[in-house]
Amino acid sequence: MAEPKMLRVIQPNESPPPINQIEQTKLRELKRPIKIGLVQANVSFDDENKRQYYLPLSIGYMQTHAQRYLKNPEDFEFLIQVYKPENRKNTNILAEKLSEAQIVAFSAYTWNFQFSLLMAREIKRRNPSCVIVFGGPHVPGVIQRRMPNGIQFFPERVEEFHRKYPFIDIACHGEGENVFVSLLENIEHDWRKVPSISFVDRDDRFVVTPKAERIKDLDLIPSPYLEGVFEPLINSHPDHKWLVMWETNRGCPFSCSWCDWGSQTAAKITKFGMERLYKELEWIAQHKIEFVFSADANFGIFDRDADIARYAGEMRKKYGYPHKLSVQNTKNREENSLKVQEILFDYGLNNGVVMALQSVNPNTLKAIHRHNISQESYRRIQQKFKKKGVASMSELILAQPLETYDSFADGVQQIIENGQHDRIQFNNLSLLPNAELGDPEEQKKFGFETVEIPVANIHGALNKAEDDIEETQKLVIGTSTCSREDWVRTRAFAWMAGLLYFNKIAQIPILTMYEHFGIKYRELFEAFSEDTLGPKFPIINEVREFFRNKALAIQNGGYEFCNSPEYLNISWPPEEYVLIKLYAEGKLDAFYKETLMAFELILRAKNTPDDTGIIADAIQLNQNLLKLPFQNTDMELKTDYNIWEFYCSILLGERILLEKKPTVNYIDRSTESWDSFQDWCRKVIWWGNKRGAYLYGNKNPMPDMAGHY
Repeated sequence: MAEPKMLRVIQPNESPPPINQIEQTKLRELKRPIKIGLVQANVSFDDENKRQYYLPLSIGYMQTHAQRYLKNPEDFEFLIQVYKPENRKNTNILAEKLSEAQIVAFSAYTWNFQFSLLMAREIKRRNPSCVIVFGGPHVPGVIQRRMPNGIQFFPERVEEFHRKYPFIDIACHGEGENVFVSLLENIEHDWRKVPSISFVDRDDRFVVTPKAERIKDLDLIPSPYLEGVFEPLINSHPDHKWLVMWETNRGCPFSCSWCDWGSQTAAKITKFGMERLYKELEWIAQHKIEFVFSADANFGIFDRDADIARYAGEMRKKYGYPHKLSVQNTKNREENSLKVQEILFDYGLNNGVVMALQSVNPNTLKAIHRHNISQESYRRIQQKFKKKGVASMSELILAQPLETYDSFADGVQQIIENGQHDRIQFNNLSLLPNAELGDPEEQKKFGFETVEIPVANIHGALNKAEDDIEETQKLVIGTSTCSREDWVRTRAFAWMAGLLYFNKIAQIPILTMYEHFGIKYRELFEAFSEDTLGPKFPIINEVREFFRNKALAIQNGGYEFCNSPEYLNISWPPEEYVLIKLYAEGKLDAFYKETLMAFELILRAKNTPDDTGIIADAIQLNQNLLKLPFQNTDMELKTDYNIWEFYCSILLGERILLEKKPTVNYIDRSTESWDSFQDWCRKVIWWGNKRGAYLYGNKNPMPDMAGHY
């Protein structure tokens, strides 16, 4: 068998070489109208047994753009969009329906790649002449590497992709709207005229065409919401609750090496026009869309974002929708981001804001090409959010380049010290094909050890069957600076910090231990996550071993989350699962007794005796403030110290003295109550997650008495 011929990669600003005489003839004659199938299978969510699905925005863009700009749009017929993944049986049914199409285009992501491959393979088997097109973030692009003689392009991964999946005829790379129109115009002729694609030609040569320019004026892209593209889909599924992915701009000014956002957009941001955005918000409200997720990388980066947030709020006032507008907060506009979040909070559109730090280690930040706001700015904005009543969530990623166990644990310490008491979301590092860290050379440079594990949607419904299609992702589970054992240690530490502090099971005594006795947060988390306390702490040791074994299971290809048929039949983050389990198994009281013993042991080891019972007060208060089911009667709790006042003052950044001051704490258990264990799991542990809403309020009918907050 002859060796395949490879056409060298065409460099930017270079024209493709001429084709031979035979290839100048038409490649195929397609029957009119040319039927086009579009597939974008998004993740789904379960809300009280009602399925929620995202409208497939990416393929919606493709369809509306093509319908507007094709020279002869009447020559093309778009079939109804495929919007959700299916099991093998239903995939075969879908493939049979789509086999009548002459072109089928897939938008490929980590969470739908295997499903898309299976469907594409089945369509091709049924209709070999069908042109299969793949685009989206999971399609590998040409690697760009900085070399001594400038940027050079390495196409090996792209060719490998085509050779591995020969049933995929064309791969699209980067922004797709103009590319898709060009592809349809040239589908019967010379594919080399289409920018930003790759394919294997009839002579078995691998071809990559020059990269297309980004669309500078985004309003040239018709809105799929306003153009009615999704109406047939909505009308055919009246039982669905639809979710909306929404863009106000494209691009990111940052180029973090684990993300493909900034690198793929050349760090330049383009904007959709305000009139269009207002019309889309009205469409969302009129169609009773409850949840909108802004796909902007940095919402709040522009002054106009405050007006956009305000208009969304006015739509909610007028129509009752949307209920929520979730945004990724900008990283470099402190005052603007605060203003935006205040508006969203005041209109009830958002209960919290994401402060995406990812790391505070200078070596790591330099290695991943990321620039965070200063820690002083972070502290200042946290205090402002807290005083406004806006909950915040910070994010950290484990096992990034040059991160160590110590730098990670110290980072957690620093972030809490700087005012993050609501939540830190601890994420595993997942490698994306088109991110800089997706380059095998980059992985080699940082000594990455990886594992393929199943994709599990956090709080996603468990509907696994024998014929389900399992998606996978590549996780980093060890590096040159964080060994496999250190990764397990880091992962267990993060879950323990989440359980104790951010699930609020012991936040009040831990904060008191740090602020009053000077015991570091890191040291306290490690006391529970490391095997140091001894055998007298069976519940704590049980939790520690659970976290360690879960981390080891991930390293061996297991799920990131805890699949729990008994608790809502969803996948839980391990720290949330443990909290539920402690309550369900009647172990909370024993856990708090052990926690008191552990803290007293730590204080004695530091020669800081707690003879007066401060920590006992703090633990007792925390235990009784923890939201639990089947409690609906307010209670009074006496403490010898002003623990609650002290705790609240720290949260607000206005530290008062902790002093012996007999206090009556009035705990509000009647405003909210849960007469069902399942309801409690859903509404407190799950829905309260990002708001950190795990503690009851402390109210006082007598303003002159202490403890009134």
